Amino acid sequence: MLLMLIFAGLMLAASVSMLQRTKGIELASIEINYRRLILQAIAVGLITGFVGVGGGFLIIPSLVLFAGLPMKKAIGTSLMVMAISSLLGVLGDITGHVAINYSFLAIFSGFAIAGIILGSYLTRFISDTRLKPAFGWFVLAMGIFVLISTLTNSYEYH
Repeated sequence: MLLMLIFAGLMLAASVSMLQRTKGIELASIEINYRRLILQAIAVGLITGFVGVGGGFLIIPSLVLFAGLPMKKAIGTSLMVMAISSLLGVLGDITGHVAINYSFLAIFSGFAIAGIILGSYLTRFISDTRLKPAFGWFVLAMGIFVLISTLTNSYEYH
């Protein structure tokens, strides 16, 4: 329960950071501090490893707010990290002689590829200025959902 509460708290903090407006600051003019970015990446990795979830909800705000990346590039970077991690996981399963349901893998991959194509098409119509708050509201809603479901489930066990 503690881990889920920490997870919900992190989601709420990430959403608030994405919903805040940067007043008068051009993101393109932000100087990238690579030492800070490396420390930040290590912190995100430790936090998500501790909580046991993917770090997309922390990686994207981190890249947007501290690295100055536009929202679309931050999302693409996060998705690339997930793709590499997933590939390494599958390769680990294959080399570990784990039984893989290839028909499910093919179906899931087909839907993922369709989603990539649709998302790539839709990105032409959505600006970064609209995408950032939309992501913030989505993560906020999910954080509230996780918080409520964790608290209600904890009462069921008592």
